[in-house]
Amino acid sequence: MSSVQSVAEVTGELSATFSGQLLRPADAGYEEARKVHNGLVDKRPALIARCRGVADVVDAVNLTRKLGLEVAVRGGGHNVAGRATIDGGLVIDLSLMKGIEVDPKGRTVRAKGGVTWGELNRETQLHGLAVTGGVVSSTGIAGLTLGGGLGWLMGKYGLALDNLRSVELVTAEGKVVRASRDEEPDLFWAVRGGGGNFGVATSLEYQLYPVGPTVTAGLVIHTFDAARALLRFFRESTASASLPDEHTIFATLTHAPDGSGTKVAAMATCHCGSVEAGEEAMRPLKRFGSPVIDAIGPMPYCQLNGMLDGAYPRGAFNYWKSSFLAGLSDDAIETMISCFARCPTPMGQLLLEHVHGAAARIGAGDTAFPHRAEGYNFLVLSQWRDAADTDACIAWARETYAEMQPFVAAGRYVNYLDDDETGDPVPAAYGPNYRRLQELKTKYDPKNFFRMNQNIRPSA
Repeated sequence: MSSVQSVAEVTGELSATFSGQLLRPADAGYEEARKVHNGLVDKRPALIARCRGVADVVDAVNLTRKLGLEVAVRGGGHNVAGRATIDGGLVIDLSLMKGIEVDPKGRTVRAKGGVTWGELNRETQLHGLAVTGGVVSSTGIAGLTLGGGLGWLMGKYGLALDNLRSVELVTAEGKVVRASRDEEPDLFWAVRGGGGNFGVATSLEYQLYPVGPTVTAGLVIHTFDAARALLRFFRESTASASLPDEHTIFATLTHAPDGSGTKVAAMATCHCGSVEAGEEAMRPLKRFGSPVIDAIGPMPYCQLNGMLDGAYPRGAFNYWKSSFLAGLSDDAIETMISCFARCPTPMGQLLLEHVHGAAARIGAGDTAFPHRAEGYNFLVLSQWRDAADTDACIAWARETYAEMQPFVAAGRYVNYLDDDETGDPVPAAYGPNYRRLQELKTKYDPKNFFRMNQNIRPSA
């Protein structure tokens, strides 16, 4: 009996009780369902199990083992490396699982594994509440949170994973477990940074905080000629002891939002405190230099979280390289400017994400995510539309990352790792926490069933 016949027969048996969709390559809807956000990823799973509930996920895990297939898990499908899908295997697709329950009195929210940050923020903002989330609204909550969760609120409230209260997981054995500080505490430690290595996250519960509905945020854009001065100003502003936790600032060398392809230097920023405090904090950014666009001001928090969506369209080709920086020296700044001057795509950018405040006051061993020092995450974001530009755009990203090597730190952010890294970057990404993660991987997934991820291998 061929593997295709096996899939057909077994899914036929399951379809009577499966409440979602079981899509094979010839089925209507398969072609759309197999696509992920990154257009460079073009994989064809043998089966896509679009789950509607936890029981569907359990059935999909058991089905995968029965068929002897490899498995990938998809939440929002944003992972740049394409880990949310797989050639010839089974995709457990959570995108239909959209339940969100907000407890405004307890200031918590529980959301299903297919929820995106735009959907979560819309519900929590009805009550003037929020938690650190992604800066692109279509990003899934599960993938971003389990790998870390950098976002606008991290200076005040920590990373997304720092605000988890509990996670419901389906394990490799098809068991449903709840991990929290009181239940399976070792597993709870591991999933806060360990990504999808330990199971399928069917729901996540977060602590919420009073945020909005109006924050002070936006973009300030300068000419590319001002890049050197802007990046030095950014360095001084973020290194200042007076930078409040409420204030997050990112810097970028990017292209003008009008589609002209003009290179520019910019800062993207958010202050999540009072409007009055936000206006005061933003004054130096607005007064610096001679901006060509100043779009900083009061705005709804939900609008902020959709502000950058247009720069990351679904289906565009993406290739990223990223690392934390040891510091933002003048030489690093000069190298960034020189490299960006050669950027071949009007959708490319170099991004500096500043980490400070609450996110940097947590111990490196308190969660699986170890990167708790104040500093910068550097991202080479190569993005393009025409397949004919693929080689040039990938080459530019690799060359830029190579030229920045003298300035990088040892640590790397697992959510930004692409699929062609030299050697195994995962041990470096987890640093001192990797050994404990291996031990817990051995305990909860000894056969490495969940390996289509930034994989933590079980102990030998």
